[in-house]
Amino acid sequence: MPTSVELRRMRRIHRWMGIILPGVVRRVVNGRAPQPGWLPRRWMTVVSSDVDLDAGIGAVWLVWRPRAAKAETHTALMELCGEEWHYTGGGSSSDGDLPVKRSAAGQPGQVGMIELGGGAGALRRANRLRHPYPHSIGTAPWIGSNQLQVAAEVDHLLVGRRRIEVPGDSSLIVVWKSLSTGRGGTRPLIVAMGRDGSELSRIGPHDGMDSYTWAKLSGQ
Repeated sequence: MPTSVELRRMRRIHRWMGIILPGVVRRVVNGRAPQPGWLPRRWMTVVSSDVDLDAGIGAVWLVWRPRAAKAETHTALMELCGEEWHYTGGGSSSDGDLPVKRSAAGQPGQVGMIELGGGAGALRRANRLRHPYPHSIGTAPWIGSNQLQVAAEVDHLLVGRRRIEVPGDSSLIVVWKSLSTGRGGTRPLIVAMGRDGSELSRIGPHDGMDSYTWAKLSGQ
């Protein structure tokens, strides 16, 4: 059971998420950098964000008080309800490190072409409001996200049917939807593509390592 200190912390996080995140998502939708100009990076740094407008979902990866002794990493999930974006849930950790600059595959700090980091998931808010006690959680819509560390050779990712450009000097977060499996959703296939349009590697819905890393380990 959460302590009173933990409950206050959770309420504080939820309050600030409700204030900051809708604006961050709107900036991304409008093609702008996710970090608001009024928000000092030393207080909160938006590392990455991803929006799937067709699905009406988004995810934001941010670090609260980066480089401080009590820095925290948060993954926030967003859902478009009508014309407004709402905070749907997410996850937090005490690891407040900011991502480092991308390296080539096989170099220190970058083993494969695609490396999975933390993730978060939640049932869709609209479904929870309509069915607070669903009879079959396995048919409920699920919002999921994953933090990815991508090698320098990768130009863009194919996440299911979506193309996502890879930033030049940072890791990224991707958001996806699926039906709930009772223990979460099913991540889509993620394919890493080179600048010449060739496939460099892929990681399946249930894989822990990408095909590039598997090939290296098997000596191919």
